[in-house]
Parts: sequence; C-alpha cells; structure tokens
Amino acid sequence: MSTTFNPSSAPLATERSVEAKAPAGIDPRGPQFAASLTAVVLVAVLLLPPTAALALTAVQAALFALGAARGVQRTPHAWLFKTFVRPRLSAPTELEAPEPPRFAQAVGLGFTVVALIAYAAGGVVVAQTAIGFALVAALLNAVFRFCLGCEMYLLFRRATS
Repeated sequence: MSTTFNPSSAPLATERSVEAKAPAGIDPRGPQFAASLTAVVLVAVLLLPPTAALALTAVQAALFALGAARGVQRTPHAWLFKTFVRPRLSAPTELEAPEPPRFAQAVGLGFTVVALIAYAAGGVVVAQTAIGFALVAALLNAVFRFCLGCEMYLLFRRATS
C-alpha cells in the first residue's frame, strides 16, 4: 500500500508557475524492484561470515543513505529499473508520491547503521537481528508491494498534522 499520485489531478503547467512545484510521481514498481535487490543483498549479509557481512552491510547502508538523501528515483537501483526493466513493462496504472519511499530508505538506513555498529563491536546476533528486520520490510515490499516504511511515513504525517 502506498500513496498514489494522480497525474490528472496535478496542477496545469500555468498553475505550477504560480504554486510551488508539484511533486512528480514515480512508478511504484521501481521501489518494488529495488526492494527485491535489497532483499537479495540482505540475505547474503545473513549468510556471510561477520567480516564479509560487515562490508556488504556498509554497501547496503550507503545505498540506503543515497535513497534517503536524493530520493529513490536517483539511486543505482532506479537506474537499473529505468534502463533494463521499465522499457519492457506497460505504463504504470498509477504513480506514487516519492516522499514515503524516501522515508522508507531512511528507516532501512537506521537498521543497517545499527547492524554496522553491532558487527564492528562483535555483536553478531544484534547485527543479524537488525538485518533481519530490514529483510522483512524489503520482502514485504518486494513480494506484496507493501512498503512498511511508507506506511510509517503516512502514520507519522497523520499524527503530526
């Protein structure tokens, strides 16, 4: 479940010049594709010895940081999706607001940072638990298109408005 962006309800080009620029929607299959790749990486982290797991966790943390800082539409996963997957698919039936997936990337970053600190301190069980939580979230998105971080974002927005 995610927030959708309806292009027909977006302001016209003339209205955009007067209002703040309307956020562009993203194809929701892109973050789902990224979640699939992330799930594969996180499974590998759990299967590797701690030293290699630490290195791969650092790579995944960097990817999450990039998605949180620049948005999911500006990540290596998005480039792969746009270049190799998206051209083979029909147009999306709806677009998604980019803010919830961006927040989800920050949540993933939090879990991988906890894992990095735990691996570095020798706390393998804590690190694997943090990776396990991130893996569950990635699998929910990859398999069921249920973005847990996106839902957290929406709940937070409702609670603060």
